[in-house]
Amino acid sequence: MPNAQSNPLSTVSDVPSTAAQDACPGLVWAFRIRGDGTAEEFAECTLTAADQGRGGEDWLWLHFNLADARVAPYLRTAAHDVPPAALELLLSADDHQQLHADGACVYGVFADLVYRLGGPTDDLGLLHFVATERLLLTARRDGLNALEAVRRSLRAGTCTKNQTELLETILLQVVAGVEQKAEDLGDELDAIEERLIVDLTDDIPKRLARTRRLAVRLHRLLATQRAAVGRFEQNVLRTTGKAHDMRTGHIAQRLDWLDHEVVALRDRAHLLQEEVSLRMTDQTNRNLQLLTIVTTVFLPASVISSIFGMNVGGLPLEHDRTGFVWSMLLLISASGLVFWILRRLGMLRR
Repeated sequence: MPNAQSNPLSTVSDVPSTAAQDACPGLVWAFRIRGDGTAEEFAECTLTAADQGRGGEDWLWLHFNLADARVAPYLRTAAHDVPPAALELLLSADDHQQLHADGACVYGVFADLVYRLGGPTDDLGLLHFVATERLLLTARRDGLNALEAVRRSLRAGTCTKNQTELLETILLQVVAGVEQKAEDLGDELDAIEERLIVDLTDDIPKRLARTRRLAVRLHRLLATQRAAVGRFEQNVLRTTGKAHDMRTGHIAQRLDWLDHEVVALRDRAHLLQEEVSLRMTDQTNRNLQLLTIVTTVFLPASVISSIFGMNVGGLPLEHDRTGFVWSMLLLISASGLVFWILRRLGMLRR
């Protein structure tokens, strides 16, 4: 019988957590899927070759944390059944979304919403995956919404036939997460639009900028995913293997539909931004008009006060005790005359 480190990807058994970390570093969780589709999760586990060949139709879903520096050398040593190209993509930092078929193996990289304790966020993370005939390997550097959703589903008793069906479920959960985020964007745009009808508040431009930025990011995400699925559907026709029974048609349809929805939200946000810009420009013009009117009204008073302020002889009312009163009356009269002229011209009503 081979030793415990010759092929540690063969099976799963319960051991204390310290030993599990040493034997299978970076493992976040592991599921054994039985022949009837039911799943059994192992929180503390080690992967050994002692049980190789056991389990009949059982297969494994192993999920790793790529932030652990020990994962890459461990998998390069242990994953003998994974094609080299698939393994390198699984461990790489490549941020390009892609989906490939190689013999009896499906592998690639998909982006998903980052999952925190409070739920999915607006940030995007990368899901790396490899599906062979007896194994599904997934890896990430940040918690991802789709993986958490599928994990909860398996814990609740959901059955899955094979690794490609589970991979389909994960990819559909990626789309579902983006769909929920798109619905939140629609609700946010509704709230902004309702508020904009009443008044333009200071927080609206910032909220609208965040909403449009997220819509643009989601559109890029969906367009790239749709292109990756399209290339996969073309390439898979030239390959063979049991792993290629993965159905991507319904995934492509949901991506197309959702991308149209996100584009509509992006265009709607753009139109609202234009309306906000027009409102802000109009408000600025009104302020400038008010400043111009005030300056024009008090311009004659400024001229008169400048004349009386000149340090020269012969100024009128210089030695008159009522000179201040007469000068004030002159200033008020001049400003009042200009105000009356502006009003007659209708400039105060614009």
